[in-house]
Amino acid sequence: MFGALTPPRHFNSVGSVALPLFLIGSLSIAVVLQSGIVRLEGATVPAPQTISVAPGAFAYRQPGEFYRAGYAVDGPKTEETMVAPVTIMKYQVSTQDYDACVADGACPARESATPSRADMPVTGVSHDDATDYAHWFSEKSGGVWRLPSDAELAFAAGSKFPDDALGIDPDNRNPALRWLADYEREAARKRSKEPEPLPYGSFGENEHGLADFAGNIWEWTTTCNRRVDLAKNGQTVSSEACGVYIAAGKHRSPLSSFVRDPKSGGCSVGVPPDHVGFRLVEDRRWYAPLLFSIGAL
Repeated sequence: MFGALTPPRHFNSVGSVALPLFLIGSLSIAVVLQSGIVRLEGATVPAPQTISVAPGAFAYRQPGEFYRAGYAVDGPKTEETMVAPVTIMKYQVSTQDYDACVADGACPARESATPSRADMPVTGVSHDDATDYAHWFSEKSGGVWRLPSDAELAFAAGSKFPDDALGIDPDNRNPALRWLADYEREAARKRSKEPEPLPYGSFGENEHGLADFAGNIWEWTTTCNRRVDLAKNGQTVSSEACGVYIAAGKHRSPLSSFVRDPKSGGCSVGVPPDHVGFRLVEDRRWYAPLLFSIGAL
């Protein structure tokens, strides 16, 4: 149904930003090295429970809105390779941990009534809120933490990551078939039976030990939504909207960065997520603290 995979591409599991060499000698950063792991001075927050997924190849449906000859088509399915391990929080960030950031004056209060508990995933937070938390957590806990990209989350989520393909022949120009396939897909995306967020462990683990992915909480990523026009000659015209980010769960959903409650609006297309929260990846590149210090993460 998906067709042949395109040739593989390679990703560093923590992004592809290259650090100019001249920055290395020009920055002064207050860090202490302990056993090869960067610890920021004044660290007071304990490290979260994480999983680490070994480097490897995986099939990946490209995110975004793809068109050919004016017709919406499935994003290409490619084979990607993570060349370094992905170290990611086993569970989503909890209400208790997020509320600690609020109490410290570094995060805005969340818009959800769930109790402040160590085993309750935080919801009612925007992409901007999640980014603020990642910055605060990096300063407090040690290491450098950030939101995952869509590819990193897909790699860690493994078999639980959704494939949003319509399964229509991209050369078929019958709009009725495409409309029907889209209607059937959206109709299948029913609201979760659990209207409120549930405690950790409520939705099980995947083959890597990642917990609760694709339950009733969608997770913010750093991947911008994009429109891609595909041409028969292989050339593409792509435009990104980096005020709109991909949130992933039972399906992908593009959301504006300020949205806290997707059910109240702001979902770019399709059935909105039940709730939106997040988990973080640890950036273990040796130069990650330099990028963090200049606001490049």
